[in-house]
Amino acid sequence: MADRLTRIAIVSSDRCKPKKCRQECKKSCPVVKTGKLCIEVTTQSKIAFISEELCIGCGICVKKCPFEAIQIINLPKDLDKDTTHRYGPNTFKLHRLPVPRPGQVLGLVGTNGIGKSTALKVLAGKLKPNLGRFNNPPDWQEILTYFRGSELQNYFTRILEDNLKAIIKPQYVDHIPKAVQGNVGQVLDQKDEIERKAELCNDLELNQVIDRNVGDLSGGELQRFAIAVVAIQKAEIYMFDEPSSYLDVKQRLKAAQAGLLKPDTIEGSDVEIPEFNVSYKPQKISPKFQSTVRHLLHQKIRDSYTHPQFVSDVMKPLLIEQLMDQEVVNLSGGELQRVALCLCLGKPADIYLIDEPSAYLDSEQRIVASKVIKRFILHAKKTAFVVEHDFIMATYLADRVIVYEGQPSIDCTANSPQSLLTGMNLFLSHLDITFRRDPTNYRPRINKLDSTKDREQKSAGSYYYLDDK
Repeated sequence: MADRLTRIAIVSSDRCKPKKCRQECKKSCPVVKTGKLCIEVTTQSKIAFISEELCIGCGICVKKCPFEAIQIINLPKDLDKDTTHRYGPNTFKLHRLPVPRPGQVLGLVGTNGIGKSTALKVLAGKLKPNLGRFNNPPDWQEILTYFRGSELQNYFTRILEDNLKAIIKPQYVDHIPKAVQGNVGQVLDQKDEIERKAELCNDLELNQVIDRNVGDLSGGELQRFAIAVVAIQKAEIYMFDEPSSYLDVKQRLKAAQAGLLKPDTIEGSDVEIPEFNVSYKPQKISPKFQSTVRHLLHQKIRDSYTHPQFVSDVMKPLLIEQLMDQEVVNLSGGELQRVALCLCLGKPADIYLIDEPSAYLDSEQRIVASKVIKRFILHAKKTAFVVEHDFIMATYLADRVIVYEGQPSIDCTANSPQSLLTGMNLFLSHLDITFRRDPTNYRPRINKLDSTKDREQKSAGSYYYLDDK
């Protein structure tokens, strides 16, 4: 056994299918050819096993696997002594933990699947860290000994002795209606331990939905409700997993989508509305399809998902091929979002209605999704209406802007379509915020309130950034 583990072998349980392949990984492995059991797999195995101690990191098995189920991750140094948790052999490995400190806000930043939610579950006491020993998990005494001398030792001791209460806001707020029944006011009354219900409802703009059932809330309302439920309880540690998903810069936009709400009638007039084929990606996505992504695409967009142009413009950038053999009900929020976007764009239509395409996507995936939507609409010469809360993504996608004005959950007025500059100026004037263009990467940046640049742009009526020439 090697003294230093210099790599991690990842075998995807969703993609690895020993019964449908010829065990190419094992047959092509140079270590196996020398007689060592580096890769163990048979036609009866549920999943291949790769010995990280014997693996030499050649990457041949990665290239030979027909299902792209294997990843070999070379580490820059030995991190074995810092392993906090591992779910099983050849799976995700979490090294170290962030250290929460009293009176401070700690932010966790990283791409999807990097371990942020796992770290929060461990710190909240919802997941017992196994220190990488998934076959023989340590008891709490051994875990406390492992963290001896660090701030985490005292932290976990207090968690075990119930002297420290940690509350976590879940990542996927659209699952909340399945677990919580009743209206918003009743739930908040039950959870209120610090008598701040009125203040929080006012700050989070929940007063207008206080009598509404939890199951009837929109994505943004659900997010604000979930934050309120956590903040209204008494605890020492508050953890918020993705608190910005579904939240707009100025709260949720609520518009009637084709076929979902009856159009307003104009009294005394007979208005003919032309018929259009509409493709709609909803805000909240419920995975009810009981089969694989491949079967879903074959059933819904049979002609599109095999077309070379659609494959290169949409499916490859969104990495749909990697999800083809996974069960739809087992997909994560970000994976569901990519599949839903693929389904929406794959349906032949005159108008594409896309609600919150960035929800649950990390920063890199949002850039890719933006490029996919814009390129597809330009190539197909169609029209798209996009409701988006990510400011950079919205400004990149939009040719024209429709600004909604009014009070959330009460009433709204839709303005006529305007140019990007005019529309954003109107929108930002309501928020009393100005944006400038970063001279290095040309991205929008918020000006500091009452700064020279902020006052200069406000006096000129240019809330959206001025081009620096």
